[in-house]
Amino acid sequence: MADDDKTDDGREAELEAGRMPLLDHLVELRNRLIWAFAAILVAFLVCYQFKVQIYDFLARPLAQAFAGEPDRKMIFTGLTEAFFTYVKVSLWAAICLSFPVIAVQIWKFVAPGLYKNEKRAFLPYICATPILFIMGASLAYFVVIPYAFRFFLSFETPGGDGSLPIVSEPKVNEYLSLVMTLLLAFGTAFQLPVLLTLMARAGLITSQGLISKWRYATVAMFAVAAVLTPPDVVSQTSLAIPLILLYVLSIFSCRWVEKNRAKREAEEEAALSGGGNPAAGA
Repeated sequence: MADDDKTDDGREAELEAGRMPLLDHLVELRNRLIWAFAAILVAFLVCYQFKVQIYDFLARPLAQAFAGEPDRKMIFTGLTEAFFTYVKVSLWAAICLSFPVIAVQIWKFVAPGLYKNEKRAFLPYICATPILFIMGASLAYFVVIPYAFRFFLSFETPGGDGSLPIVSEPKVNEYLSLVMTLLLAFGTAFQLPVLLTLMARAGLITSQGLISKWRYATVAMFAVAAVLTPPDVVSQTSLAIPLILLYVLSIFSCRWVEKNRAKREAEEEAALSGGGNPAAGA
């Protein structure tokens, strides 16, 4: 008990050292937000200089679907549409580019309120977040989007006697909004293992609970996919299936967390028992 009290006192002293008044918290939050917005602004100014290259990168899946048809094009119907589309594309790229700086600012704001062991526990998950986002966005860009575009273009009809052809001429802003939405949706959805594992570390969920709720989780995955993706079956299914696989991966991750926690608690109990035996014998 004495050792336990000393441990608790040490943790309280550690946390107390990182505490600050409410006004200082607000000032710290303001500073972190300023740094984050400054990073986005600088990245936006840089990305706007490469707006055409970014547009070409996002338009490449459609260009590949139109391969061999030189007359294909995208259109814009408003005078300001192309300009604001470039602004939107540059801002989207700027947020992606400045995400490491934003993550560092979030970490610097949150870290003073954590114990040392909590900092060591949360840091790997923060590092895993951009990796999982890139994996999800890559799946969307290289696999899902090309397949979806080929599926959508299959509904074109050449027309004939008494009928008009149906030809796709996508609008620039609608096409880029669709691509950016899919990339963001897949990148965000791939954060599921991080979220569930952190909840398991906090004791909010268990691996057994995830297993028992898998039916409800499957329905929830399709519901989330329906909200995050455009209203078509191909996009929704393409996101729901990876989400289900990530849910299964999260079960193993939560089980690993539970085993480590049980091992740590057993070691602490053994240390307390070992420290108490000599005193008991005396």
